[in-house]
Amino acid sequence: MKLEELLRYRRTIRVIGFDDAPFVRSSGKPVNVAGVICANTRFEGMLWGEVEADGWDGTEQLCEKLTKSKFLPQLHLVLLDGICLGGFNVIDLPLLSATLNLPCVALMRRKPDLDRMKFALSRLPFPEKRWEILRRAGEIYEYPPFYFQVQGDNPDTISQRSA
Repeated sequence: MKLEELLRYRRTIRVIGFDDAPFVRSSGKPVNVAGVICANTRFEGMLWGEVEADGWDGTEQLCEKLTKSKFLPQLHLVLLDGICLGGFNVIDLPLLSATLNLPCVALMRRKPDLDRMKFALSRLPFPEKRWEILRRAGEIYEYPPFYFQVQGDNPDTISQRSA
């Protein structure tokens, strides 16, 4: 059943939310990433993995963790705390959504300062490639007090404006 129908019929929605753990930038060590699965407000499970700080493996690692887990067939939505893990390991939101066949949302507490992000990216290898992945994530929508980008579903469904 699609997310919009689940919302309309007030069915249980299973979501996984990913975030990275605190890390030391120049340590060269992998960054821990946790994915917490909830059904409504009930905790149902957890996935644990690693990504390279400012690396390129974030999307692949999330896809691998989920496709090898027992949780993927039960999920309706993937949430990310921002579009990057481990600094600027930019998640390819369209690729994540297409690979998992699920709506994927990058959720932010503040509207990102894109000029500052572009400057920060300029200090890393292949800044144009990182910026292109960021740009492909799509429009940034405002839903006070949050901002989000979405792939794989309608922004109105995600913000529940149409529910």
